[in-house]
Amino acid sequence: MTVTDDRQPGATAMTREATLCLNQQQLELLDLSIAAGEAADRGEVVRLALRESGTGYVVHRPVPGAPTPEPAFDSPQLAAAPAERELIEEFALEPGTGRCVEVERGQLLRIEQVEGAQCVDFNCFNLHDYKEAMHTGRTRTLHGINPGAGDFLWSAPPRERALMFLATDTLHVNDVMFPRCSATLYESVYGLTTHTNCSDIQAEAQREYGLTPDDVHDSFNFFMTTDVVDGVPRIHRQTAKAGDHVELLALLDVLAVPNICGSDIMPTSNFSLAPVLVQRYRVPAAELGAVPALPRYRTQRDPSQFRQPVIRTERALHRDPHYEPAFTNTPIRTSSLTVALSPNESAVLERLRRPELYSTDGDALRDIVFTWWAASHSPTGARDGD
Repeated sequence: MTVTDDRQPGATAMTREATLCLNQQQLELLDLSIAAGEAADRGEVVRLALRESGTGYVVHRPVPGAPTPEPAFDSPQLAAAPAERELIEEFALEPGTGRCVEVERGQLLRIEQVEGAQCVDFNCFNLHDYKEAMHTGRTRTLHGINPGAGDFLWSAPPRERALMFLATDTLHVNDVMFPRCSATLYESVYGLTTHTNCSDIQAEAQREYGLTPDDVHDSFNFFMTTDVVDGVPRIHRQTAKAGDHVELLALLDVLAVPNICGSDIMPTSNFSLAPVLVQRYRVPAAELGAVPALPRYRTQRDPSQFRQPVIRTERALHRDPHYEPAFTNTPIRTSSLTVALSPNESAVLERLRRPELYSTDGDALRDIVFTWWAASHSPTGARDGD
């Protein structure tokens, strides 16, 4: 088909037209690029995505309208910080046990190996609202399966706030992929009906604050060596030595609950159980000021913004006869965007089109465009890895 190349007025060339079926949310994303001056119109956004994807180098751009990061700690708190670390609390966490620790905003929790090779499971709650708890899924999405120093412990949607900052990590051997071990694990695999396990240890420790076993959530597994091979997660033997430690700085008042992993018949802690040292400190202003600035997103919501803000006390579930659905951006509507591609752009489309997934040019191009957008505007510049 012969059409006019819209980037070269008056010139004609053998080109192809691709028609993308896009919904209103996808078009809104293209319009953000236009508003940011990245392209003149929607078609040019598509062609820009195609050209950059074809080179293998994607220019990193700021997310349009993203909030400016703010310091985690304000000036008065920095000014009130001690001149050097002040030890507030110290105890040995013994095998088979866990313990709740109230860590105020700006205080630091240190977990240190005494003998070495001991995995420590860790739960964390907002001290003033236990429904906001650390979420391994969000943490894993942002920092990978093995977070380390410089990473954050995040709460679940819709709060999605950084609860603690992993300030120090002498080993960088941690895991947010494996769930906590449980009593049923030891019965199903080993036939043992009574055995130390992280789920029950956490539940017993949290009982001091009125929390139930249902309130235990998947743990941040400190000093746990893991990876994934051929799609299968694996646990390896420990490399932690005496003195290895992690330090967590509280970004709001939290209830931290470390426990000694109960697994002594798996390689998690080298087939052994050992104590660890736990310390809580007030820290100097320099340590508070070293926390990276964090954006405050408009989409981070607290219970006052929930359509259902009341926490249920009745356990049985019953339908609300007055319920009216109010889903975001529904109904989803689609429209067509036809883009003329030059011969070079057409060649790139052929090279990147993923024929095993898409039978039309428009569907293949849609994949390329939004894969490019995420890579180009991601805070980390990361692609989807696929």
